[in-house]
Amino acid sequence: MTFRLGGYGIDYDGDPEAYARAHVAFGYNAAYMPNISLDSSDEIAGLIKAMAEADVVIAEGGAWKNLIAHDETVRQANLDYAVHQLALADELGARACVAFHGTVGHAGDAWQLSDNFDYGPHPDNQSAAGFQRAVDTARYVIDAVKPKRSKFSLEMVPWLVTDTPENYLKLLKAIDRPQFGAHIDAVNMVITPRLYFNSGRMIREAFALLGPFVVSCHAKDIVLQGGPGTISFHLDEVPPGEGNLDYAAYVTEIAKLGREVPLMLEHFDVAGYRRGLAHIKAMARGVGVS
Repeated sequence: MTFRLGGYGIDYDGDPEAYARAHVAFGYNAAYMPNISLDSSDEIAGLIKAMAEADVVIAEGGAWKNLIAHDETVRQANLDYAVHQLALADELGARACVAFHGTVGHAGDAWQLSDNFDYGPHPDNQSAAGFQRAVDTARYVIDAVKPKRSKFSLEMVPWLVTDTPENYLKLLKAIDRPQFGAHIDAVNMVITPRLYFNSGRMIREAFALLGPFVVSCHAKDIVLQGGPGTISFHLDEVPPGEGNLDYAAYVTEIAKLGREVPLMLEHFDVAGYRRGLAHIKAMARGVGVS
């Protein structure tokens, strides 16, 4: 059983061959898509050639903007960006283009418990209307591009409609587009202490539901903190190996898919990526995954 492993920690400076070599030197065989223009045909061709020669797959492009922003002008600009990113991912042969969908929260809204107006919590995000917005958004982006190779996907986020595998499966069925795929972020699924202490079972159940649709996965770890005076626990992201996530279960389930689905590190500094990479590789060797 095999899977692809990549992450951030490498900057793209316009040199496709250097970008590919840097991933190999780091220990990656999967890469995030550089944010370049769809009009840069020579650069796109150079990236495709360099990555193929280095045996590094372009795993995932990002459309990290609020696709349901309150301001209509901003929302349309962000949707245009997502369309560009999916089209670019398709040109480059990336496995997926991932977005976090967004939030209806905004600075003038009465709900002021979050100042994250990109994808922060808001009570309407998980309503029936919020679900339909996610369906409409994904269809809009997909139908504008009609990708042949890359799939559009939405990040798992605890306070959005992609909070659980069950809800994600409902979303997949409602969107009803073969160009929409599932994205797994095991840490983002940990929304209760019960799941935190049983993350292996949580991961296995998620892949049992979503396995045929999974196109990309994110790698990080999680630590739960709470106790006297802090009964309202909180969960912190840490590099893989420094938290409680069952990575033996995670890499096993990814490898069982049989499609070299990429597992991509995110959210840390270079030292954190190196520690996380070493931990994941060690866990994979321990369960017979290469």
